[in-house]
Amino acid sequence: MNVYDFDNTIYDGESTFDLFLFYLKKKPSLIRLLPTVVKAFSRYKKGKISINEMIENYIPLIESEGKKFADLKKDPVEFWDTHMDKIKPFYKEIQKEDDLIITASPDFTMEEICKRLGIKYLLSTTVNKETGKFERICLKDNKLKAFFEFYGDAEIENFYTDSPENDYPLIEKAQHAFIVKGDKITQVK
Repeated sequence: MNVYDFDNTIYDGESTFDLFLFYLKKKPSLIRLLPTVVKAFSRYKKGKISINEMIENYIPLIESEGKKFADLKKDPVEFWDTHMDKIKPFYKEIQKEDDLIITASPDFTMEEICKRLGIKYLLSTTVNKETGKFERICLKDNKLKAFFEFYGDAEIENFYTDSPENDYPLIEKAQHAFIVKGDKITQVK
């Protein structure tokens, strides 16, 4: 099994940040949240945010704002109609039938892109589509916990990520690991 992080690995950028910008166009009043969102993404990318801090400080804000305007069924289709070009070409060249995407991005957007790319297996942050509440945050160590929960001791042949700091547990589990920076892929294990 090959396992991939999504943002900045297969996707050129942070899809959740792009989703925020997508919603900002639909609802310009969200501009007031921009400093908070930028700070959260910066701290996440630097590995300076704990799961508990994410849950306590950022998730309630996203849940309360999202309930006001998000359509979790329609919006992902519209989002990916305009963002498919950000899928990096290398992925299609090496894609296999049993690939698994494991990402902090929310399931309601990831299910749509996985369907479009023909990816059957996904572990992501889980959002209750009825209530808008986050049920599982698939970030850092929680990625490995989710993997064990759903796949037990299945072997990871190759793991691809942009963030060795955040995905170290999956790098350790994999037989081979690769760091993706832009279009450059470097084997680190």
